[in-house]
Amino acid sequence: MSYQNPSFNAEEVHSFIQPGDSRKQSRSNSNQQWRYATVALLAIVATVAVLTPGDENYNKSPLPIEGIASPSIVKSVVPPEGRLFDDINRYVLKDYDNKKAFSDFLAGVAGIFGIPMWSFFVNRGQGIASFGVVSKDEPLMQYSSANEAYQLTPFWGFRTFLQGTRDGVSFLTEPFSPATAKTDDPEDAGRPDRYMYVGTADMEVQEIDYMNGVETSATYFLLPDEPFSAFVRRTTIRNLDDTSPLTLSILDGLAKIEPKGGPLWNMLTNIGRTLEGWFEVVHFNGDLSMPLYKMSSEPSDSASVTIEQGAHYVMSFIEGEENSLLPIVYDTGKVFGYGTSLEYPRELESTSIADILKKPQYGSATTSSSFTAVDSLTLSPGESVTIASFYGAVDLVDDVAGIKDIITAPGFVKSKLDRSREIINQLTAGVATNTGNHLFNGHVRQMMLDNGLRGGIPIMLGDVDDSTKGLSTDEDPRVKVFHTFSRIHGDLERDYNWFVLDPTYFSQGPGNYRDIAQNRRNDVIFQPRVGSFDILEFLSYIQADAYEPLTVEAIAFKVADKSKAEAIANKSVGTELEVLGHWNQLVDILSNGFVRPGQLFQLLKQLGIPNKMTNWDFINLVMAESEYTPMAQYGTGFWADHWDYYIDLIEAFIMVFPDKEEEVMYDYELKYFYSPATVKPRSEKYILDYTFDYKSKHVMQLDATYWDNSKIEVQKQYLDKSTGREGIAANWQSSENGDAFKSSPLEKLFLLGSMKYATRDAYGMGVEYEGGRPGWNDAMNGLVGMVGSGMPETYELMMLLKYVDSVLEKYGRPINIPSELGDMIVKVNAALDTLEESGYTDADDLSRDVPAELFDYWNTVATAREDYRATVRYSFSGKTTEISAGDASAMIKRWMSQIDLGIARALKIGSQGYGDDGHSGISPCYFSYDVTKWVENGGHGPKGRPTVDALAMKVGSFPLFLEGPTRYSKTIQDDKAKMLDMYGKVLNSGLRDEELKAYFISASLEGQNPSMGRMMAFSPGWLENQSIWTHMSYKYYLQLIRGGLFEEFFWEMKNGGMLPFMDPDVYGRSLMECSSFLASSAFPDPDRHGEGFLARLSGSTAEFMSIYSLMMIGPEPYFVDDNGILNLQLVPALPLWLFQSDVGEDADVLSIDFLLFSAVKVTYFNTNKTNLYRVPPSKYIVNFKDGTTQEFDGPSIAGDVAVAIRRVVTVDSIDVYM
Repeated sequence: MSYQNPSFNAEEVHSFIQPGDSRKQSRSNSNQQWRYATVALLAIVATVAVLTPGDENYNKSPLPIEGIASPSIVKSVVPPEGRLFDDINRYVLKDYDNKKAFSDFLAGVAGIFGIPMWSFFVNRGQGIASFGVVSKDEPLMQYSSANEAYQLTPFWGFRTFLQGTRDGVSFLTEPFSPATAKTDDPEDAGRPDRYMYVGTADMEVQEIDYMNGVETSATYFLLPDEPFSAFVRRTTIRNLDDTSPLTLSILDGLAKIEPKGGPLWNMLTNIGRTLEGWFEVVHFNGDLSMPLYKMSSEPSDSASVTIEQGAHYVMSFIEGEENSLLPIVYDTGKVFGYGTSLEYPRELESTSIADILKKPQYGSATTSSSFTAVDSLTLSPGESVTIASFYGAVDLVDDVAGIKDIITAPGFVKSKLDRSREIINQLTAGVATNTGNHLFNGHVRQMMLDNGLRGGIPIMLGDVDDSTKGLSTDEDPRVKVFHTFSRIHGDLERDYNWFVLDPTYFSQGPGNYRDIAQNRRNDVIFQPRVGSFDILEFLSYIQADAYEPLTVEAIAFKVADKSKAEAIANKSVGTELEVLGHWNQLVDILSNGFVRPGQLFQLLKQLGIPNKMTNWDFINLVMAESEYTPMAQYGTGFWADHWDYYIDLIEAFIMVFPDKEEEVMYDYELKYFYSPATVKPRSEKYILDYTFDYKSKHVMQLDATYWDNSKIEVQKQYLDKSTGREGIAANWQSSENGDAFKSSPLEKLFLLGSMKYATRDAYGMGVEYEGGRPGWNDAMNGLVGMVGSGMPETYELMMLLKYVDSVLEKYGRPINIPSELGDMIVKVNAALDTLEESGYTDADDLSRDVPAELFDYWNTVATAREDYRATVRYSFSGKTTEISAGDASAMIKRWMSQIDLGIARALKIGSQGYGDDGHSGISPCYFSYDVTKWVENGGHGPKGRPTVDALAMKVGSFPLFLEGPTRYSKTIQDDKAKMLDMYGKVLNSGLRDEELKAYFISASLEGQNPSMGRMMAFSPGWLENQSIWTHMSYKYYLQLIRGGLFEEFFWEMKNGGMLPFMDPDVYGRSLMECSSFLASSAFPDPDRHGEGFLARLSGSTAEFMSIYSLMMIGPEPYFVDDNGILNLQLVPALPLWLFQSDVGEDADVLSIDFLLFSAVKVTYFNTNKTNLYRVPPSKYIVNFKDGTTQEFDGPSIAGDVAVAIRRVVTVDSIDVYM
């Protein structure tokens, strides 16, 4: 490659598709269109392995499939159509911009000690649709919803313009332009081939332009392991001709870039033109190579003006030895002229890039561009050039100089791309799996990654010496857990969510309660050192009213013992006199308040506090000496399902630590979260209102919760320093003396079970949605207003009470509950006495009208519940009531009998919908209650409508929802006959999508009341209206394998119900990545049936990882035998086809291997070549890291070796013979 004077002749350029040309004209004149491009279609020969699921060689290569890896030359015709994976496991989509549109994202992971950015891409243009730091408020490329991104990305996003000359003939072309995209028309065969490569850490687009003999590719990744953020783009341009050189002038970069200067999302959307008045481009070094995009001040209309000190930076260079910065064209008009659509680079027709660089540019009061400019270079035959561009944000413009010195170091860019891939591989290495199906192996790793991005990756901290290695949080108080990389699942399609990625080390963002609770379910299975941490954190969030907050934030730490903080400062800062000020600062930071790891490092940097220790040694020392506090925030209303996931967390813990159950349930003390909101009693939220047609009146449950200012006053006492109380204590409910009230985990579970039992509906079937929000299916938002209830919570209540009862019976220890709860329980049990004394029994044919006896019981219990809440509204008294294990167990059994009666009633009343007469035998999911008699009580709601007291009710039914039988199956999973019966009924019901061989989230909703929820606004087959909602589908599949229906489960897996075994052409995106929903066969447009939407961060990842653990290790890997000895028994559920190679000959002995606890390699030897469905092993060989082995005959490993395997430190691998 040589640099030379520009030889581009603008007068000779005619090859670029002109604006206004119709596609039909360009097709019919395709040969004439390129008449000035003298480079003939190259005769290029290359071997390309393009594979589809039906191909003989589909799965021959290592994880997951070997195909093409960014080939420099590709055949002009690539057979056959289909998805493939390259040799570094990236999903490949040929002619991506002529396929179903989809959106995706880079992981947003920059390493533990890196600063992340968010970035989203689509399969249009050059891919990247938006990116920035922290949130939508701080974009470098403006955030757009998916529907807009599909349209705008080719024009607002990254663009490349090439002014080329070969053999004296000039051309102008834009790689990846929509104008030259291929279609299905045969006349488009000569147009460029385009590929998209989607990796777990990076994304690449590639174009092979045969007419001009140019290959262009752009790779995107996030800069890892640096104290500053950067979004990195590597653009490579190659001369494909093998005989003639190519001279190029290049513009490459963003057509639109936003400045730094405050929260922009709303302002860009609503006052974008006015906002441009603050925009400016300044130059750090006085030339064009370091432009800084910023606002002159933060936009506001107040007496206080804040000058913007930071900026967005762009720096580019040609990768090589010198890495000198290239000039940036930021004046959009110099490229597009008056073409404000940015569709076509008008100025490049008549002006060379070299001439543009000589002219003045202007960046004030306008939205700018950031095009890296190469005025001229020559590529020899086969030669390429790579331009590296860095886009980022700095809080102080002076920081840019230091960043420039770092990024321009030789080899820096390539090493960081490799490191970004290594980081993601490390995050998923713990589930490295080798079955005979390479698609499955790769899918496991992707699902593990996406599960972690939603719930967080648990990082173990506090290892200050070898004595902590392998110990859990329950075994050594120095060991701590901090979840990194999680965020609320906001992306281009989930545009309703506000995601946040902290720009700090140990980055993470807040998450929705149900998301975090579900996606951390398997932490302890893959990292036993987590111990009971997740259980204790989430049970801490249970409030006195048995609800939970909406948002879970990262935990925070504090070194409560000041002498320990001083010891840390001695080691990290030193004891010299000249650092005394910094020493004092660090001691104050560590001991005077709670901080997170990322905040701690940020403070060290801002205050200039020196640190003699490595980052890892420092944070481990701090964590070992710290205590932690959970953090959360109330949102709006209380969701009815947040508590549904506690038993899942507990069961996962017991799978690994059955010997620690008593200690965890009884010996910890947990606080109660204190939300600044209150659930209204029925007398204040039962509102008399007109029906939608204004022809009559009905009672609705509205404004069920309210922001309680009197609670805020209580919290202010803790924020007032004069009280001597710690501010963070305002988040926790206190006793009357001001100290936080605490209970054991089992006592909190008993309180939860008591309250939910007392919240069952008037017919004793579902749990009422009386907190203002529905359950898991939050698109049933209108059900709350219909005085609705849900059976899913009833089934979870049954599982909760069964568990509490089992612990009481097993250990026989009493519980101490708040005395206020004890008073409520007395009233609840007295009401049950009255009901039983009435002699009421259910009729064979249940009336829709709630019987008076049941209504009176419900009314009395609900009043007791409301009275209890009123007494603990501000605090507990601090008094407790002791209940013996026997009395508590007897009470629970009595409640469970009532719940069983309610379940039987629900099955009798059934569902009701289009084509559903209510006799399917499948559990209904929801009920509503029409208040048929009422009396006004003199109150009024927020809008002045009268409030009423209910005197009688009538129950209403809904169509089938998959959640009903899914949750119901938890109560029968130990009865295979009942499970088979349920499975058969669901398979033959309106919940089955026969076309897709999958399950609808609901049966047809045709004819239903629009008031039931927002799903009624959606088209059938879309979102929550009869689509294939993968999370609930995967919950259902999980229950099949839990219930021992192995043949049925694996049949569903392989026949289209689960990834990665779907048709990729139908699915429309990578088979590795799960979507939230698939458009079902109920959707009007048949071309979209089976297409996936809402990428990746779905709760289905949590269900899949539970499925994976049951497949690989079984439901109870650890158990305590009759002699009190801990045992390990591995009983997988693996079909024969997973042992068999999907290519070539099978080995003499079939085997599968995986990593137990993310560390110990376990190999199953299938000696009988059969399905291994819970077959006990005949022999184990345990291989230790010191080279010794130990053999165990029989189905389990007992004693010290079982413990050693759980701690993983000394054990290398286990061979298991079945």
